Amino acid sequence: MRTAEKTKLSLEEISFYKDNGYLLTGRPLFSAEKFSRLFAIFEEHLNNRGNLKPDELDVPHMKDARLFEFLMAPEILDIVEGLIGPDIGLWSSHFICKEPRTGKKTPWHEDSAYWNGRFDRFDSIVTLWLAIDESVKENGCMGVIPGSHHNGFSEYEKMDTDHSIFNIEIKKSAVDESKVVWFELEQNHYSLHDSRIIHGADPNTSDKRRTGYTMRYFNTDLVMNQQHPDNINHKVYHCRGENRGSNPLIFL
Repeated sequence: MRTAEKTKLSLEEISFYKDNGYLLTGRPLFSAEKFSRLFAIFEEHLNNRGNLKPDELDVPHMKDARLFEFLMAPEILDIVEGLIGPDIGLWSSHFICKEPRTGKKTPWHEDSAYWNGRFDRFDSIVTLWLAIDESVKENGCMGVIPGSHHNGFSEYEKMDTDHSIFNIEIKKSAVDESKVVWFELEQNHYSLHDSRIIHGADPNTSDKRRTGYTMRYFNTDLVMNQQHPDNINHKVYHCRGENRGSNPLIFL
């Protein structure tokens, strides 16, 4: 069984994350058996997605309680606690799948821009991106602009797309792609990124599928705007610690 000492981030890793807005640990997240269970659940969701695109499997935990075994796992919460503190809420999760030769480019964006107005601030939201499939440059792995989480909101423009989630992008003149760090991950390995960092991904030009499971957590001293239209039916869950922002957390 994984111990807390092996799961928690080192002080050096935490410092790197604070400075750069991201972290790659080079370590697997779950045991092989536990990861296999999550992989099988994802395959179910992909096969039963109906009219959704493979990268539109958003908030799957709201209809499949089996996912809370993973979202609330101490392996994850011990990592997250090192970055945002001991008072943790689950904000969202999302299976993002790019099929071979067909997956589209994920535009350069900050998660915080898509959530603008939904919290009072965005300095304590972290995404753990778990590689369900191996993720490399050829099949469209994610990349970030290090340190861009210090810059505030970027300027955006509308995209010509029918995609239900990614419909705006940062103006191309504002992104220096020579600075991108690409997140190449083995299966069951993970990355961490700040909600304010500029990130995106290229299309999948390979014969290999690329899937990640994003798990997003917030420090509960952030205050969720319960009047925002996108928050009215959005469920947030208590993971650990106190609810200092008096947020509408669901206790499982």
